[in-house]
Amino acid sequence: MDDLSSSLLCQENETCLEEGGEELEHPFVESQHDCGVSEDEHVGILIEREVVLGFKRDESLVLGDWVKRARMEAIDWILKTRATLGFRFETAYLSVTYLDRFLSRRSIDSEKCWAIRLLSIACLSLAAKMEECNVPGLSEFKLDDYSFEGKVIQKMELLVLSTLEWKMGIVTPFDFLSYFHTKLCKDSPPSPIFSKTMQFIFTTMKEVNLMDHKPSVIAAAATLVAMDQQLTIEAVELKMSSIPQYRLLEPKDVFECYNLIQRLYEENTKRDTHTPIDMIESSRVTSAAVAKRRRLTFSDDEGSSGGKGQG
Repeated sequence: MDDLSSSLLCQENETCLEEGGEELEHPFVESQHDCGVSEDEHVGILIEREVVLGFKRDESLVLGDWVKRARMEAIDWILKTRATLGFRFETAYLSVTYLDRFLSRRSIDSEKCWAIRLLSIACLSLAAKMEECNVPGLSEFKLDDYSFEGKVIQKMELLVLSTLEWKMGIVTPFDFLSYFHTKLCKDSPPSPIFSKTMQFIFTTMKEVNLMDHKPSVIAAAATLVAMDQQLTIEAVELKMSSIPQYRLLEPKDVFECYNLIQRLYEENTKRDTHTPIDMIESSRVTSAAVAKRRRLTFSDDEGSSGGKGQG
């Protein structure tokens, strides 16, 4: 975006992020038990929340080939840094969701690779503040080819926050996994399917703009692929009918994503270019996440920023 440089140079008031400033809300402001709703109702609320958040790209924004390549490189960096810093897989996925949501709202031209690199740092840092208990200082988010000062990263974080309208508690496929595995995999061993589902989700994340498919659709499709790779549209419809909220999920969309995930995984396996991820290592993925409001605060480059432990 030609306006990126001017946006980063604008004089933002960083005190708006400190105590007394806006709060960033996690998707689960209250747990389902605190709300007094059943698990089925809770998932229905999440699916409706997807519609409100809007998982759809602005068709007028066309990503150039260089942006697609830079996005892939950014995701590789995010996954590598996730492992280095000990972040959860959910944090990496959320950061890529921020990245794609940003790219779906702002155009980047003139092959400004530095802008994508800076954006990836800001998105991972913000995702860590939403998901992690301990968030390192900005100096720990290191790139091999660029070096950004903490103040520059903070300004990019502000630009991401304003572009996403401070809606950082975005629903992800992980919010549905436990529920879908319970409903769809009744006759299958849970652990192998769960691990495969995670792998399929991350394969899709690398290859597809996450604004193209709703998180619930990705979660359902990945679960079904992990369970059975020979399903027809009729079989998918039958499986989805076991979910009380299935009418909120279009079986046609799930089947389309089901076929997409299979094709992407087969292509990546043949090319042997997919990043191996030990999904068994993943920390707890449950349908009931920490139910707590968070404040987002920034300190200097060397200081640590507030995460889940901040209230």
